[in-house]
Amino acid sequence: MDNPQSGYIKFSGSESFLPQEEMLEVARSKAKLTIGVPRELDPNENRVSLVPEAVALLIANGHRVLIENQAGKSAHFENTEYSEVGAEIVYSHEEVFKADIICKVSPFSCEEIEMMTPKQTIISTLHFTSQNEGYFRKLISKKVTAIALEYIKDKTKTFTILRSISEIAGNTSVLIAGEYLSNTQYGKGIMFGGLSGITPTEVVIIGAGTVGESAARAAMGLGAYVKVFDNSIYKLRRLQNNLNERIFTSIIHPKVLTKALRTAHVVIGAVHTSKGRTPVIVTEEMIREMKQGSVIIDVSIDQGGCVETSHPTTHSNPVFQKHGVTHYCVPNISSKVPHTASYALSNYFGPMLLSIGESGGVSDMLKTDYGLRNGVYLYNGILTNKYVGEYFNLPSQDIDLLIAAFMH
Repeated sequence: MDNPQSGYIKFSGSESFLPQEEMLEVARSKAKLTIGVPRELDPNENRVSLVPEAVALLIANGHRVLIENQAGKSAHFENTEYSEVGAEIVYSHEEVFKADIICKVSPFSCEEIEMMTPKQTIISTLHFTSQNEGYFRKLISKKVTAIALEYIKDKTKTFTILRSISEIAGNTSVLIAGEYLSNTQYGKGIMFGGLSGITPTEVVIIGAGTVGESAARAAMGLGAYVKVFDNSIYKLRRLQNNLNERIFTSIIHPKVLTKALRTAHVVIGAVHTSKGRTPVIVTEEMIREMKQGSVIIDVSIDQGGCVETSHPTTHSNPVFQKHGVTHYCVPNISSKVPHTASYALSNYFGPMLLSIGESGGVSDMLKTDYGLRNGVYLYNGILTNKYVGEYFNLPSQDIDLLIAAFMH
């Protein structure tokens, strides 16, 4: 035992008090990305994922961008606008799919999946309720990493890209409703809003999220009488505060909702869920009690729809009638205003791709970026979205565990 009289006490592991080498962080190496932007094959998809200004920024940071011939034409961006900022214009779909990262808006087709190669990263919308089991099995076999735009979150845990597109969808849905309400074939020749001395248009909005708030703001601006339904008191209160006006709000109670639907001219389904398919809120029996010539805009259709009588339609054939009620159920409503929507998408695509390059690649970015990780539904061919797995009875794994495993 050490003698305390000596003035020295022996510590276990005393070598830890000796000068040590300083551990410095190794500088993260940047990645030079090759980014491909294919032309959309879906005739109803007019948006493009990157506008020329975003491409210029990527190229200025040392990345290579391949733009397929006429990829931006439907959104009114010409080839010359891309080539002038340094993009390479390629003339085949196959050439674009040689890139490290493929960015598009609509879901990838089965033909496009055939062109994919292992370790590639694909980014697009998912709309998984419009797919089938075989689609995902084919994607899995390609061993790619797939990211869904609608599931990406920002630092505040908000669905950042979805919010921007939802604002456009909410505003546009009101303009579309006005178009069909005034139509003598699908509506009753009613002007949206109303005039002095005439009862205003009644609009029922189901969902008090971003789409619902944007739709309410646009409808009120045109003079409509708006009723908003949602099961979240917090969302209803927030919507009223944001609008700075007391409007009719209610939780989704079947009797109250049915009563509102009976007198409604327009119904906007604006329900969003982070857990697979949206619940059906408006039943077929409720539809039967609505006015002849009234209009339903089911913005929720990209997640299955919140109206029982809804089924997906296209921009070339957008509406159908059921029980005398006109249904508009186009999944990509913002594609109706493609120039604006393309800028909204590119505002997120551009910085996200720059961050991926700064991080050293997609895999390195996923290690530290929870928001981007939330958008991953396939990681190197492994299904990581449990809702997709449950919907199609496919095995899935937790993305956080997979990332941790690959880190080691």
